Amino acid sequence: MKMDWTKYIDRTINITMQENYGIVYGKIKEQPPFYEIVFKTGKLTEVFEDGLMLDAVRENHLIKIFVPFSSIKSVEIY
Repeated sequence: MKMDWTKYIDRTINITMQENYGIVYGKIKEQPPFYEIVFKTGKLTEVFEDGLMLDAVRENHLIKIFVPFSSIKSVEIY
């Protein structure tokens, strides 16, 4: 099923990812804990043939997040 994502530009969306892992270093660098990043949240700014571009603010910095359609499990639109 294809969806017309352009109808949701400038709306906040919360994407649940299929899978995506990252690392956070704690006090002991030799044994970093792993955590799973399962959500991407931001304002939908652009739609591409192969994914979505979100704008989000982290620690007072604007960041752009590209999420390929193949990584999306589900989406909540606000």
